[in-house]
Amino acid sequence: MPRLPLGEWVDSSVDWLQAQFSWLFDAVSTGVTGLYDGIDTVLSAPQPLLFAGILAVVAWWLRGLAAGVMAFAGFALVDAVQLWDEAMATLSLVLVATLVTLVIAVPLGIWAARSKTVSAVLRPVLDFMQTMPAMVYLIPGIIFFGVGVVPGIIATIVFALPPGVRMTELGIRQVDGELVEAAEAFGTTPRNTLLRVQLPLALPTIMAGVNQVIMLGLSMVVIAGMVGGGGLGGAVYRAIGNVDIGLGFEAGVSIVVLAMYLDRMTGALGRQVSPLGRRAAAKARAALSAKRPGAKLWAHRPQPVTALVGVVVLALVAGGSGLLGSGGAGSATASGAKGGNGKKISIGYIPWDEGIASTYLWKELLERRGYEVDTKQLEAGALYTGLAGGQLDFQTDAWLPVTHAQYWEKYRNKLEDLGSWYGPTSLELSVPSYVKGVDSLADLKGKAGQFKGRIVGIEPSAGMMGILKDKVLKEYGLEGEYEVVDGSTPGMLAELKRAYERKEPVVVTLWSPHWAYAAHDLKKLDDPKGSWGKGDGVHTLARKGFAGENPEVGTWLKNFELTEKQLTDLEAVIQKTGKGKEQQAVRTWLDSNPGLADKLAPQ
Repeated sequence: MPRLPLGEWVDSSVDWLQAQFSWLFDAVSTGVTGLYDGIDTVLSAPQPLLFAGILAVVAWWLRGLAAGVMAFAGFALVDAVQLWDEAMATLSLVLVATLVTLVIAVPLGIWAARSKTVSAVLRPVLDFMQTMPAMVYLIPGIIFFGVGVVPGIIATIVFALPPGVRMTELGIRQVDGELVEAAEAFGTTPRNTLLRVQLPLALPTIMAGVNQVIMLGLSMVVIAGMVGGGGLGGAVYRAIGNVDIGLGFEAGVSIVVLAMYLDRMTGALGRQVSPLGRRAAAKARAALSAKRPGAKLWAHRPQPVTALVGVVVLALVAGGSGLLGSGGAGSATASGAKGGNGKKISIGYIPWDEGIASTYLWKELLERRGYEVDTKQLEAGALYTGLAGGQLDFQTDAWLPVTHAQYWEKYRNKLEDLGSWYGPTSLELSVPSYVKGVDSLADLKGKAGQFKGRIVGIEPSAGMMGILKDKVLKEYGLEGEYEVVDGSTPGMLAELKRAYERKEPVVVTLWSPHWAYAAHDLKKLDDPKGSWGKGDGVHTLARKGFAGENPEVGTWLKNFELTEKQLTDLEAVIQKTGKGKEQQAVRTWLDSNPGLADKLAPQ
């Protein structure tokens, strides 16, 4: 059967939509970004423990004193692990996605409940939306909206929409038909029947749908982090990419705190807005108090007016004692005397060691010169898309002309090449030196059993992975014999370290320069056929127009160079200092190289 070019048709359709409706996507992006920034500003304004207190008062009102105490303890824990800003960014993303989803889902659910035709048409569409893997939504999201929070929010909306529509329709259809008939018999208009009879009685089910929308939104935060969405999802993604168990656990616990709070509060709010729910909750509290008198204190809930007064008092105390955040203005003032004047610059990077080292080096240099620098860890495809779309300003780890050739060919008209700062490099497969009889790529033939039939790779979007799969394996007849294991650079290094310590055979993807050659006794496998190609230069690429808009920074980046010793020494200091302390390591390294900072970024 001939191949159906479905993927090509979808690609053509996406290209056409991008060309014809770019103005619409820009407008949507601006609107969503504005809404997100506004909510994030409000949530981030109070000091963490103050806002934790406000959230605890809300929990006390909705579920009782015990819930309030637990809520405060949970959010205090998030602040203690220094992930408060990320948690508020995640909460903002979920709130924006939930708000937009409900604005779309509730009317659609009402329409479907009142029309069997609409319900029949929507059902397969909702099935498709809910069963399609969520990560697939990120691909058109990146193309249409670039990297950042917007594609994450859009993907979350699409993924979370079905339960909102279904639960709204279900709630209205479950309303007793005799009640609807009675309302109509008394001359109630269809509109008033909906607003005064059907929706109030359907509220518990609709609120259950709201709960599901929020939970699905939280399940998307890690996926959103893969495209620069930031927040706790970004922290989890960094932890995965760096194999950082500690950061992953802290970010995971923070997500659990948010999820439990939102789940319990929306459930309680659903009971509060329903007369039947309020009566059932009151009976449950009375029964609990009668059975266990001591539980009455923990189940105590203040009146709404009391809770509102408590929130207002906390807000007034915050304002009067200067507890509201003012970091933005202070930062601008602090940097005003320097050349950057607080101007924002965004740097993207792939979690390769030289990319991490050069990115945090420039973050430190630019911040010393008064710039406000944001860094985003991304996959190669998302990184180049973000640069081409203008969401990122520059990146320092483009391997050209070979490794990243596919991305350069696709986006070269939207990028500026600021030159190579290191080279030449080399790509290779490597094995530990204790592996005998394997000195070249040709020697791997027929020895798959020795290496468990696999080659441990890095990120699947990395250029060298494409060369390995499409060219190297073919030219040496290794296709079918070896499986290339996609993963991440830290994951590959962790597997190399594990095998090396156990003296087990392993073959991994590596490149030069790399600190792994200093840490372990490794052999680069010879490439007599030259299938890896000539060595690359490590280039700095910027979005179109960046150097013209920032001539000083553009000049610094064009003149940027590091020797192999400087680069490997910097990488070694970063490894020694530990994960999550890259900028601290850069400062240590600059202190040991006096005058280098002024040479790289002269004042």
